[in-house]
Amino acid sequence: MSYIRVEKDNGVAVVWLDQEGEKVNKLGGYLVEAFNNLLENLQNDADVTSAVLISGKPDTFIAGADLDFVFALEEPGSIEKLSRQGQAIMDRIASFPKPIVAAIHGAALGGGLEVALACHYRIASDSPKTILGLSEVKLGLLPAGGGTQRLPRLIDLQRALDMMLTGKNIYPKQAKRMGLVDEVIHQYGLLDAAKQAARKLVKHPLKKRKKKAPLINKILESTPVTRNIVFKQARKMVQRQTQGNYPSPFKIIETVQTGLEKSEMLGYTAEAKAFEELVRSPEAKELVQIFFNMTDLKKNPKKELVRKVEKIGVLGAGFMGAGIAQVSANKNYRVLLKDVSTDALARGEKTVYDDLQVKVRRKIMSNFERDQIMSRIAGITEYAPFRGANLIIEAVFEDLGLKQKVLAETEAVTRDDCIFASNTSSLPIGEIAAKAKRPELVLGMHYFSPVPKMPLLEIIVTDKTADWATATAVEVGIKQGKTVIVVKDGPGFYTTRILSPMLNEALMLLSEGGEIVHIDRVMKQFGFPVGPVTLIDEVGIDVGAHVSEVLGPMFRDRGAEPSDVMQKMSDAGFKGRKNKMGFYHYHQNVSLIQKWLGKKKKEVNTTAYRFFGGQQRKKHDATEIQNRLALVMVNEAARCLEEGILFSPRDGDVGAIFGLGFPPFLGGPFRYLDRISPQHALKTLESLENQHGARFTPAQIIRDYAMNQKKFYN
Repeated sequence: MSYIRVEKDNGVAVVWLDQEGEKVNKLGGYLVEAFNNLLENLQNDADVTSAVLISGKPDTFIAGADLDFVFALEEPGSIEKLSRQGQAIMDRIASFPKPIVAAIHGAALGGGLEVALACHYRIASDSPKTILGLSEVKLGLLPAGGGTQRLPRLIDLQRALDMMLTGKNIYPKQAKRMGLVDEVIHQYGLLDAAKQAARKLVKHPLKKRKKKAPLINKILESTPVTRNIVFKQARKMVQRQTQGNYPSPFKIIETVQTGLEKSEMLGYTAEAKAFEELVRSPEAKELVQIFFNMTDLKKNPKKELVRKVEKIGVLGAGFMGAGIAQVSANKNYRVLLKDVSTDALARGEKTVYDDLQVKVRRKIMSNFERDQIMSRIAGITEYAPFRGANLIIEAVFEDLGLKQKVLAETEAVTRDDCIFASNTSSLPIGEIAAKAKRPELVLGMHYFSPVPKMPLLEIIVTDKTADWATATAVEVGIKQGKTVIVVKDGPGFYTTRILSPMLNEALMLLSEGGEIVHIDRVMKQFGFPVGPVTLIDEVGIDVGAHVSEVLGPMFRDRGAEPSDVMQKMSDAGFKGRKNKMGFYHYHQNVSLIQKWLGKKKKEVNTTAYRFFGGQQRKKHDATEIQNRLALVMVNEAARCLEEGILFSPRDGDVGAIFGLGFPPFLGGPFRYLDRISPQHALKTLESLENQHGARFTPAQIIRDYAMNQKKFYN
């Protein structure tokens, strides 16, 4: 495989990394011999005094490990051996007698950053496409090329743990400030700057900037005793955030601690052994499968049908509309943001500006880049400017009549080939398009809040939707940076439809005397990022009541009567977090003294219990809660596949994880069904049906798979 080519320039060997046949550079065992040969040749070449590593790919340095290669290694010990080989190459780079400079443009993630860490000097481009990170924890793994040992020695321990335990992206200016890179320069000057640095390093070591660390960090990291406090607190934080469901962050802490407290060599050994253990773990297998699914969904299967979109109209400048405008303008679309008044537009534009300003303060983007994005958004109060738009995304209130009205008003002024997309969470697209002049151009684009942060976009199509309109909407979503799934129309589509019965079941548990905090805690232990009662508050009790009204007839037809308690609570003024009165009380400003006295930012609102039979509460068995809440959601997902709402189990798993927070380490509803087996799921659902009624009636597809011993994935 062609991967490496070398050009010589006045003593500097420019090593171009350009993996043949791949869009990005990846690291695999096939590179061991290639890198060793490269280093041998550079060392023996008298004409070479230094080297620069640079990527031949447009926007990637090295994207990380070749996961297909790693997970194909089945022989016991083979993965540990691969890690030791990688460590040996990194050590050889680090101890190489001739200076090696990493010239980084684009993504340097995982093993890619480990290669850069081994180099003697690092220069990064200031492009927004340049991101650095050790992202292995997101895949259930840990850095396995020496990264757990090099990073804490390059930057301070606490920042290194933060990078490795979160897998967060670090941007160029942040990287320079923390000592992760030595220089930041414009993309077009990167190679020249790297060659210049390499030549200077030959003459004498370049003076490195002292890494700036807070005084408290220096104190805590100065002795084994104080470092132990850091490791102890890191374990507490990981346990609190993961509920012990993910082994990789604990292995990262253990490996770093071994290297710092015992020896670097023992740290490398621990890293390689832990890497093999984690690759073999069920959690990593599920997380890596999710990664592959996301990668698949970045490719538009009907790209040949896509029509060009240059200008997007957004109807409604509220929180959702502003977010849609922001992610569109950020990807070079021109955006017309419409609302009924200039005051509403000003609030929407301020929402976008404030969010971008946070990135400016964190050195993720410049003032100029912020202003460029803002300049692509034009506020309007009339429909007329929509004449030039290729796509209109409506984000008005969840009211069928209102949505039909704005659709008619939009169609009156737009071109005959302009797509109309409704950002609705539950209203059927067919009903919205019932009176449309061009129903074949009407579809749903269901974004999740907050739009700039939430990764999923659910596109909803009817039987009338034109294929080219669907393909174009998918392309826009991919360009916006979203993971896009396409589903068929119906009440609640997919994500809202499967979430609704789970939240309804949480209300049923409360009606049976359940305790708010206990239900939330148990489901967080199961793996959800927030508990279902908290989620109702976050979504809004009034919104939940509306969704329940939309989906109610479908569930009633199956003999499952939804709870009407959210409507009663909403009528009584309980809206959730938005008005700080829901199942919890929300306090924005809690002083230090109030914290000492026991006041929290979020406390149970015990008055909510009056809707559920009073203050006498009990704690249901944890397994019962988890079975009822998880399986009622999984069962509904299976019905969606059975009815053709979903086109594949993959889309169902991706939608549940990235839209609703289904535990990633369980792989999504369908991989979870495979994990526990359809037979076990059927038995549990039948038991729940006997106890609680028709809302647990197993989907026919689960019965069929159980009977035929089939799985949803081969």
